[in-house]
Amino acid sequence: MNRLAIGMAAAALMSVTAQAHQAGDVIFRAGSATVRPNESSDNVLGLGGFNVDNDTQLGLTFTYLVTDNIGVELLAATPFKHHVGLKSTGDIASVKHLPPSLVAEYYFGDAPDKLRPYIGVGINYTTFYDARFNQTGEDAGLSDLSLKHSWGLAGVAGLDYNWNDNWLVNMSVWYMDIDTDVRFKAGGQQQSVHTEIDPWVFMFGVGYRF
Repeated sequence: MNRLAIGMAAAALMSVTAQAHQAGDVIFRAGSATVRPNESSDNVLGLGGFNVDNDTQLGLTFTYLVTDNIGVELLAATPFKHHVGLKSTGDIASVKHLPPSLVAEYYFGDAPDKLRPYIGVGINYTTFYDARFNQTGEDAGLSDLSLKHSWGLAGVAGLDYNWNDNWLVNMSVWYMDIDTDVRFKAGGQQQSVHTEIDPWVFMFGVGYRF
């Protein structure tokens, strides 16, 4: 009986030890990612600044652990679509974007820990496309909408809970420095409005460790 108890305890200890983030691991995470812009812009034709709404899409992250505590992570997602408007007019346009980000991360704790909080910093590239005015914008004489692509800093804070040897639950918060020039024509005259989007991104999902 004593040998059986010792064997069970040893097996349990090995199981706990296996639930680890350790050097060489590759972690794939997927879940809901909500972009909440913290926007501000120059005055738009004397009507105030742009408003940009939230959007939720499928978020994906890929992490490689260089050591037990240092990792490199790439954030990707399905395209986000935002409605853009002015306080006095409501929505006047929509635009899609992709914000891939690459960050270096530090994981707190030790490899066997079930909870592994982490922080990271890196770079974001945001590409805008399919920008168009809706009927309200076109009726106001607006046309030829485009947005300049953006490079900026990115930061992340997150937490992994290791469910078992391979599966984990994750939540993370990202911040991205996204600045762009919104270009369009108003009554045939070219306009350019500098806009800071600077969103918070909240992601909740599950992960698999290889």
